[in-house]
Amino acid sequence: MGMMGRIIGLGSAAATVGEAVSDVAEVFVGNRAARDAAEAEAFSAVVEQAGAEYEHAPCGAFNGWVNGLNRLPRPLLALSTLGLFGYAMVEPDGFGVRMQGLSLVPEPLWWLLGAIVSFYFGARELHYLRDRVPTRTFAAATNQRLASVTSAPAAASGPRPRPRPASMRPQTRDATPQAADPNHNAALEEWRSQRG
Repeated sequence: MGMMGRIIGLGSAAATVGEAVSDVAEVFVGNRAARDAAEAEAFSAVVEQAGAEYEHAPCGAFNGWVNGLNRLPRPLLALSTLGLFGYAMVEPDGFGVRMQGLSLVPEPLWWLLGAIVSFYFGARELHYLRDRVPTRTFAAATNQRLASVTSAPAAASGPRPRPRPASMRPQTRDATPQAADPNHNAALEEWRSQRG
């Protein structure tokens, strides 16, 4: 365009007109990069606030006592089992009498004790399995992802085509619809299409 612009003489005039058009368009549409940066900043503030809420929960005397009680069963079970071995070595007669007493416990009571212990440890493991990512590292990972998105080159954040509404999209029954979308609900889409 440089050589043609010099020959025709429209180089600087075309650039001026192009800048004016982009300025006018920005008045009506807005700057997409500034909008994306503001949305990213708002999302980052929300994530930081959520992380701060769970960082240090206030702990009173009663909460501390209950937390201590919640931590007692595991060490008590482990230490008392080891203590039984020591008791058998030190006092074999007393140990034998106690074991005979345990043999008189009915079988349903053993099942109940096994269920209580397994549910206690199972619920604890399930709790830690669900909350595998701590809040602080979640907030840090989210902020890192936000930084990588907002630092993308300006060319990648150019004008994007707007998606067509669902009513205008072609309906294909053969292909799996929106397989990459984890929130896609085929039954809901079918119900919406039947409602019209």
